Amino acid sequence: MYSEEKYPLKEVTDKIISAAIEVHSTLGPGLLESVYEEALAHEFDLRKISYERQKKICLKYKGKEIGVHRIDFMVENSVILELKAVEEMNRIFEAQLLTYLRATGNKVGLLINFNVQRLKDGLKRLVV
Repeated sequence: MYSEEKYPLKEVTDKIISAAIEVHSTLGPGLLESVYEEALAHEFDLRKISYERQKKICLKYKGKEIGVHRIDFMVENSVILELKAVEEMNRIFEAQLLTYLRATGNKVGLLINFNVQRLKDGLKRLVV
């Protein structure tokens, strides 16, 4: 049994993962990240999952704005989704997602690498 304490926003992350699995099973690995982003946005539309794409977030240092970054998706105004299409996942991608979570105040993020044979091998769920 899954608890909301152990897996916050599980319902939303399950919807995201299901849509990503559909995209991956249809397109397979080996394409550009931008192609998966476009396909996933279309899949979200088909499933009526609300999202913001390439959402700008401000990064601050001691109260001063020091830069603007873009996150791939903010899904249902609660989960940050970062996409990759890389040969090998790097720990810096997790650090980047954690920074985005802290900057936005969101608690849950998903990192999905589409360049794998089985999508579950490219999934990482982060909670702060």
